[in-house]
Amino acid sequence: MAVTRIVANLHTEDPIALARFYASVFGLDLVHDMGWIAFLSREATQKIELHTASEGGMGTELPVISIGVDDLDATEAAVRRAGAEVVYGPVTESWGLRRFFFRDPSGNLVNVVNS
Repeated sequence: MAVTRIVANLHTEDPIALARFYASVFGLDLVHDMGWIAFLSREATQKIELHTASEGGMGTELPVISIGVDDLDATEAAVRRAGAEVVYGPVTESWGLRRFFFRDPSGNLVNVVNS
């Protein structure tokens, strides 16, 4: 048996609006819309990862998802332009990771990391 993918499902009352938010901030494509669920994707080699944790690090709340980006500053600016609230950072953590947390329009806590 081999795991072929792991998918994050973010709760929202308006899947299309939240999908459009993520598409605009992270440059993802809305590839499927069923009304009650929307699929976002991007052509790339996907890495399979699953984390288990009791907190988000440094005593923070545990985010529901982590998103790796190549330009943290540009992503933070895009998040703010989209009207989302940055609630932690940007900060370089003691373990070397640079990141920030934001709340998306549906209140989900998201960790954005420089990868």
